[in-house]
Amino acid sequence: MQAFLHQLLSGLANGGIYASVALALVMIYQATHHVNFAQGEMAMFSTYIAWAMIDAGFPYWAAFGLTLVVSFVAGVAIERVIIRPVERAPVLTIVIVFIGLLLILNSLAGWIFSYTIKRFPSPFPPTAWYGSKYMSSHEVGMIAVTLAVLILVLLFFRFTPLGLAMRAAAQNPVSSRLVGIRVGWMLAFGWGLAGAIGAVAGMMAAPIVYLDPNMMSGILLYGFAGALLGGIDNPWGAALGGFIVGVLENIAGAYVVGTELKLTVALVIIVGVLIFKPAGLFGRTLVARV
Repeated sequence: MQAFLHQLLSGLANGGIYASVALALVMIYQATHHVNFAQGEMAMFSTYIAWAMIDAGFPYWAAFGLTLVVSFVAGVAIERVIIRPVERAPVLTIVIVFIGLLLILNSLAGWIFSYTIKRFPSPFPPTAWYGSKYMSSHEVGMIAVTLAVLILVLLFFRFTPLGLAMRAAAQNPVSSRLVGIRVGWMLAFGWGLAGAIGAVAGMMAAPIVYLDPNMMSGILLYGFAGALLGGIDNPWGAALGGFIVGVLENIAGAYVVGTELKLTVALVIIVGVLIFKPAGLFGRTLVARV
């Protein structure tokens, strides 16, 4: 029973990372109706920026905050410079652009920081009072940080004029333009927020999986599975889907398929959702009258 409880709670901790990635994916999907395959690489590169600051002597939380700012600006720049020129291009063109961005960021990280695996510090001391035999202090901290991010994003979108304008621009750009909302910039800010949220996921995951240019490849797959499971048009459903995927992955890896095949759990979830419930558990099913 203790082993099962450990796997369950550890799965919730991993699910916090997947929830952050899923939320970032959904934010870009709502803005462009495309899946950003480079989301994991954007998070990885942001984590390298945080590592460089910490290595240069910055306190952890100062590096954390500065990395979020840099990631937000980088997300806005990517949308303005790379995505905006092809926003009306065929779907295949946009997919190729996303894959190209993935490869560029991966190679650039390896070129600048090398492909040597690096240790990334955890801000949560191993002997902290909130750690236990069931969950390490870092796992508890990951869940707390993820929940804090989700709450802040919820408050931002519900109670701030900018957040409401971003929601309107994503859901109905034509009507938003008619009332004076600058839709292009709202979508760019959505990319910026996705970049910052992805950076949080990268910095929380790096102390566990270590830091290297390929660290987010598996995590992106789990995050995508969570987004599909919860509903890729529902940010909060996608975040909840990330937690569910984290628990399923951990329990299935421990008791069903083994740790070597845990990644297949995400693939099974993706295929199953696409076949049986494409809208996800909490997504909207749109019906058009013809």
